[in-house]
Amino acid sequence: MPPEKPIRILIAEDQPLIRRAFASMLALEPDFEIVAQAADGIEAVQAARRYLPDVVLLDIQMPRLNGIAATRQIVRDCPGAQVIILTTYDTDDLIFDSICAGAQAYLLKDAEESEILDTIRAVSCGQSRLAPNVARKLLDEFRRVRRAPRLDDAGALEEPLTDRESEILHLIVEGKGNREIAAQLRLAEGTVKNYVSRILEKLNARTRTELAVKALNRRMD
Repeated sequence: MPPEKPIRILIAEDQPLIRRAFASMLALEPDFEIVAQAADGIEAVQAARRYLPDVVLLDIQMPRLNGIAATRQIVRDCPGAQVIILTTYDTDDLIFDSICAGAQAYLLKDAEESEILDTIRAVSCGQSRLAPNVARKLLDEFRRVRRAPRLDDAGALEEPLTDRESEILHLIVEGKGNREIAAQLRLAEGTVKNYVSRILEKLNARTRTELAVKALNRRMD
């Protein structure tokens, strides 16, 4: 039985065949509703403002306005919309720039259908999702920047993460929710929630995605 309120989706892809293929695939899911389609970045931003979708499936390389710039505008103008970057490119700069722009997930177009569907459902609930190779890039970057002591905005040394906090942060970057982390580490879900709150406080971040952004920003120092 479909939910009372389906997940409302905007598909932004400049290649008509791919756009129609995604639309056909998603239309088969009873809990999804395709509210609009866009052929370039400007159309994507305009459609997001008009239809206020729950999830935006967005390509990076599009005419008139690229996906990263479109993500930035959509996140700014439509706070309830969660952006999923779905692309053929997995270069470091595109990944980091997409997450910094506000994307909640970054998947490659050769991902399994089940992975795409699961990601849409996850981000609609506020979770983040990354393709395994993308998560690995972020983890490698996080390990690199963590080796050196860092200063906060006031010039004071940041409080370092404990080994357990680092372990949980790695799982957060991989897109796992509190329940999944609790099951994997054999902890109570409430305990994981407390750890996450402490990590957010130590890194001066408000959301899980911002935790990854913090590491990426340090990369550019």
